[in-house]
Amino acid sequence: MNDARLADRKAPGVPADSTRSEWVVLKFGGTSIASAANWRLIAELLDRHLKAKRRVLVVHSALAGVSDRLHAVLRNSVGDDTGDALQQIREQHVELAAALGLGSGFTLDDLFAELSQLVAGIRLVREVSVPVRVQIMALGELMAGRIAAAYLGACDLPVTAIDARELLTSRSERHANRERNFLAAVCDYAYDEQMRTRFAGLSPLIVTQGFIARNEQGDTVLLGRGGSDTSAAYLAARLGAQRLEIWTDVPGLFTTNPRQIPSARLLLSLRYDEAQELASAGSSVLHPRSLSPLRRSGIPLFIRCTNAPDLPGTVISAVTEETGSQLKGICLRSGLTLISLTSAGMWHQAGFLARAFAVFGELGVSVDLVSTSETNVTVSIDTADGVLDKVIREALVADLSAICRVRVIDDCAAVSLVGRKIRTIMPRLAPALEVFEEERVHLVSQAANDLNLTFVVDAEQGPRLVAKLHSSIIPAAGGSAAFGPSWQSLFAGDDNDVVPRAETWWSRRRDELLSLAAQQANAYVYERETVRQAARGLKRLASIDRVLYAVKANFNPTLLRTLDREGVDFECVSPGEVRWLEETLSDFDLARVLFTPNFAPREEYAWGLKKGLLVTLDNLFPLEAWPELFAGRRIAVRVDPGQGRGHHEHVKTAGIHSKFGIPRFEVAALKRLVAQAGATIVGIHAHSGSGILDPDNWHKVAAELVQVAQEFPDVEFIDLGGGLGIPEKPGDRPFDLAGLDALLTAFRAQHPGYGLWLEPGRYLVAQSGVLLTHVTQTKGKGDMRYVGVGTGMNSLIRPALYGAYHEIVNLTRYREPATMSATVVGPICETGDRLGSDRLLPDCREGDVILVANTGAYGHAMSSRYNLREAAPEIVI
Repeated sequence: MNDARLADRKAPGVPADSTRSEWVVLKFGGTSIASAANWRLIAELLDRHLKAKRRVLVVHSALAGVSDRLHAVLRNSVGDDTGDALQQIREQHVELAAALGLGSGFTLDDLFAELSQLVAGIRLVREVSVPVRVQIMALGELMAGRIAAAYLGACDLPVTAIDARELLTSRSERHANRERNFLAAVCDYAYDEQMRTRFAGLSPLIVTQGFIARNEQGDTVLLGRGGSDTSAAYLAARLGAQRLEIWTDVPGLFTTNPRQIPSARLLLSLRYDEAQELASAGSSVLHPRSLSPLRRSGIPLFIRCTNAPDLPGTVISAVTEETGSQLKGICLRSGLTLISLTSAGMWHQAGFLARAFAVFGELGVSVDLVSTSETNVTVSIDTADGVLDKVIREALVADLSAICRVRVIDDCAAVSLVGRKIRTIMPRLAPALEVFEEERVHLVSQAANDLNLTFVVDAEQGPRLVAKLHSSIIPAAGGSAAFGPSWQSLFAGDDNDVVPRAETWWSRRRDELLSLAAQQANAYVYERETVRQAARGLKRLASIDRVLYAVKANFNPTLLRTLDREGVDFECVSPGEVRWLEETLSDFDLARVLFTPNFAPREEYAWGLKKGLLVTLDNLFPLEAWPELFAGRRIAVRVDPGQGRGHHEHVKTAGIHSKFGIPRFEVAALKRLVAQAGATIVGIHAHSGSGILDPDNWHKVAAELVQVAQEFPDVEFIDLGGGLGIPEKPGDRPFDLAGLDALLTAFRAQHPGYGLWLEPGRYLVAQSGVLLTHVTQTKGKGDMRYVGVGTGMNSLIRPALYGAYHEIVNLTRYREPATMSATVVGPICETGDRLGSDRLLPDCREGDVILVANTGAYGHAMSSRYNLREAAPEIVI
């Protein structure tokens, strides 16, 4: 639908002339305003609007990462451990101002001083009050706002800066407590002729902050999660704006999370209610609170990508080209807790639900989904981490137990099918819903507005179910007029890459690989130089004393020798891995091994200690059952940092649902058992997961582990584990090693008594390896197209085991355009034998060479002879 048709649509409840308002509101998120390059693009965009005779209101967030760092300041301020975060906040703003050329006359010193004073006050009183929390969090937007106004003015744009607290006033919600009214405030958004008149007398470009407002008493308040989106929507409604544009780091709403499932389709147009449902069900692009003001005022919303401004984006309005029944998306929302209420006496008992829900209301707990039967009512509660606050949990159970039996189910996820007229398309969805046949479904809810069908399952099953449902239900090409191109196709070429793709070694050496493929039916091929460069990158980190390679990732002898020559040490999880190193590496010094068995028999620990290895314990049981083994020994212990991270539940190696690590609440028992055994703890170790791209993860782990280390006076090192991610999907950014080094260097400056170790596996070898195979057959089956290849889950089990994504290319036709979407399958007699679903490929023919990328880790190492088919052999070039 063209913009003019949307702009001319009469907005209900708004004066007719306001539908032709000259105002447009543009909101820019934290990532969009965090770099000088993006600010130059923003200035050009605003200049185009002004030249088109529009008046522009810019609403912005804090710089990317600043709000998280301010949260860290608040968490640590009572304990006097805020130095890193405060310094990082200052440096980020100062560096951006310098990159924008703002000069020596520009300063944020008063705002930095205010932040320091607020933190000093917290340290003095040893408490963080709600108003102080608000003042600290508001500083992120205020700092960004000063940079925004200064830069746009330096670009000779006619800009006026206005504090958002002059524009938005919150109202006290009758059923909300004081804390909620300060931290998740609600503002009036009725059309305001006075505001529009005031703005008419100012410059045609106005800049203000998102996220902050004031209450009726003049105090600063926050608008809660997604507050900048909500601010922009409030202001657009009050101005009767032509449109609201939200500029972010993705080009719109997709049928599912495109960073997890690259075949996700861009949603070109949505109605307000559909977008609201997608946002509420878990789509993180847009906060659901931002839609109500727009819907009531009839203002269209355009979601656009700052890094790719020419992409079409998503339009949300009262009208779309498509009006029939249609599934629009599949969402995943984790962090749910279920409360199950059972009583035979509730059947036909008047007032039971009223009494039960009154308990939730009195404790300030918001109920999300509801499912009822004659004897049971089950409700979901949306919590931050899937675990209900202990005090609230105990109060709920106690109060509800007076009227029924209560069961609490933690760590659940909601898988939601979102679209229009869901009930009418149930017959078409039925075959796809077979994915739930083997799952434990705790709750099913069909929305009264016929826009949502939700299944609540165990959290670990959510990502896999979403991937299967998406490949079965959402068309890979064609379909509704609401569907645009897939994420993969948007970012497959160089023209529209949000993150320009670096040339891969396998594309440079394509001819050589094709020659090898002519001699082998299937093969793993590794490039040694890629491993060498990855090792050198880690060894250059000034903050890291020791890099240990996790041998389980790939034990190819040539690659082990390459890592050995680069000075990388080794982490082993079994005696077999240690013996293999002794066989493979000449004159190997066992002091270079960290031995980390897990739930292994006593004999393995005794063997490791006898060999003189540094042994890691990740459970109290060995110290309780076999204390004599550890008498006089120097050991390390693996601690659970409390929260696992990674691309799938099976690779998250921390948290209550992971078998690894000693939980923090057992540290006192650990001290007692170590003393009784006569052992000495010299290292504290943790590993939170795999495939993590945020460098701050290791800084957080270090902060957790140093607290444990301080309990043991002989600790020499902190081992931060591995899990460093690599770019895998279109649009992924490479891991920021420099950022990691800066964070850990700052940590070491505060804690100079400890060495820091890293123990990566996949990061060092994954990108070095590719799996080569050949097309055997092709097949069409309804809407599905299959490309069969010569090997499958017997050679590479990662996609079947935990939904891992590997890029797949037709190497024979590498430069030919991708014209079809297909699922790539192997010859193994299992439905799960898929190497990739919904992949864009050129037309494939029998004999074509297919390359599966990033298979250097956990590929051949996890292969098998299932179906008595041989796994692909290994070649190093």
